[in-house]
Amino acid sequence: NPRSNPKNSLSRRNTVLNNMVKHGDLSRTACDSLSQLPIKLDFKVEENYDGQAKYFREAVANYLKDWCEQEGYDLYSSGLKIYTTIDTRMQKYAEEAAIKQMKKVQQNFKAHWGNNDPWIDEKGKVIPGFIEGIAQRQPEYKALMARFPNQPDSITYYLNKPHKVKLFDYEKGTIEKEMSTMDSIRYMVHFMHCAMVAMEPQSGAVKAWVGDIDFNSWKYDKVTAMRQPGSTFKLFVYTEAMNQGLTPCDKRRDEYISMQVYDKNKHENVTWTPSNANGSFSGDSMPLKSAFAKSVNSIAVRLGQEMGIKRIITTAQAMGIHSPLDDQPSLALGSSDVNLLEMVNAYCVVADNGKHHDPVLVTRIVDHEGNEVYVGPKTDEQVIPYKSAFFMQKLLMSGTHDAGGTSVSFSSADYAGSFFRDTDFGGKTGTSNNHSDAWFIAVSPKLVVGAWVGGEYRSIHFRTGALGQGSKTALPICGYFIKSVFSDPAFQGYHGKFDKPKDEDITSDMYGCESYYKPVVRDTVKEDSLTHEDEIQLDANGNPIPRNLMESVQGIKVEEQKGEKKRTHPTEQTVTLEDL
Repeated sequence: NPRSNPKNSLSRRNTVLNNMVKHGDLSRTACDSLSQLPIKLDFKVEENYDGQAKYFREAVANYLKDWCEQEGYDLYSSGLKIYTTIDTRMQKYAEEAAIKQMKKVQQNFKAHWGNNDPWIDEKGKVIPGFIEGIAQRQPEYKALMARFPNQPDSITYYLNKPHKVKLFDYEKGTIEKEMSTMDSIRYMVHFMHCAMVAMEPQSGAVKAWVGDIDFNSWKYDKVTAMRQPGSTFKLFVYTEAMNQGLTPCDKRRDEYISMQVYDKNKHENVTWTPSNANGSFSGDSMPLKSAFAKSVNSIAVRLGQEMGIKRIITTAQAMGIHSPLDDQPSLALGSSDVNLLEMVNAYCVVADNGKHHDPVLVTRIVDHEGNEVYVGPKTDEQVIPYKSAFFMQKLLMSGTHDAGGTSVSFSSADYAGSFFRDTDFGGKTGTSNNHSDAWFIAVSPKLVVGAWVGGEYRSIHFRTGALGQGSKTALPICGYFIKSVFSDPAFQGYHGKFDKPKDEDITSDMYGCESYYKPVVRDTVKEDSLTHEDEIQLDANGNPIPRNLMESVQGIKVEEQKGEKKRTHPTEQTVTLEDL
């Protein structure tokens, strides 16, 4: 082995060269010359981190960990041939979509915060000791603690001493700079992060998996990270409403709501008054499909109380949510942490007419002798009624089709707009408190795609919805991916529309009602005196005299001749107080 025993290897090589001279295959002069050369190795150990879909590779290792232990296999040394569900072409499109959008998000984030520190508390104040807290969790800090026990000054000195560090850069990938450990932490936490998953609803097969923007810099997979889903959780609130007999055209009022809830941190009841994203309530009654499309919080909270939070939790679990969910009114707005993989899997239930399939990463495994030793799961369970799934398809489509829908930008030509003619697309956005988590999940009959965008820490986020909400950050990742996939002739099979209603008791008046549009306020600018076409009469104080008063008191006479209006000039009249 030239790597572990270089001297022995060199000697053996020269022995072979001498044997070649004896057999007449090499001249003595050439042999002597070659024997003086050192052995140069082009040697590289193949690692699990090589190749495409690096986050997916780690996910597969975790996926098979229990199976390997039970069956007595070593994932890396047992000679197993593992067949996965990932499509390398779709994976490439996914990674390109994520980088394309995250470059823009990062530029916006940098411009938004400038030179200010982005780690802030709920009151908008910079969190003291934030960077120091991160540093204390690093291996470097622990090594310094062991090297300099009870010597905090020495630890601080080395943490702030510049040295060569490798950092992530969007343009160059990995860059090397002279920087202290503390400064490198400050540099890296300024980055926004993302995740994306694409899944086939009829099988649960994962076709693309993006765990973050760069595996070499951040190995923590955001696909399985626990974050607040915001309004994307409303899928389960409305699904349970459909389960209990409501339809997309049933109405609820958007109005102020207040209730007493138990605060786990304060250990007491507090008053909770959820608000809408725009900070106001219309006071109008609107169809549920409009409330879902516009993501009206007040109606979601009322439905949560009407349907029962426990029932909503049961429905969410049946559809594929395995994370613990709090039995609190705020759950209707997505207050409990979940992960992207289970959310995309749950949305697949709606796309597949109410059937649930567990996420599948591996289809089969063959051992070193060619024997098939593992076959992927093929679950198929009707977890919600077909009628509920059909209605939820309509609600999701209202988000991408109705004016004012939070997902309507998905229909632009930059994203999936070019394919709306032959494919049904629905979608739901979600944004958690303080814009810490931004979500978007796109649903079509044969492919469901979800994305998440946010800071590595929840305290790092945009300060405005205009920059940080799901439709601005996460939706474009899904949009770019869908456009690439659906433009590729190889994936023509993903095009298609949802089935027409199969149940006879589903009628168009249950889902085909007009959407709600906020009444338009009359523009009074056109009636300003500068643009008024009529002659304006002023009183003694210089104020305009109302038209009806002018007509009754001053005797303005209007005559219509040949479709035109003629006015006579007003004449002086004696006016009494009684007339006025």
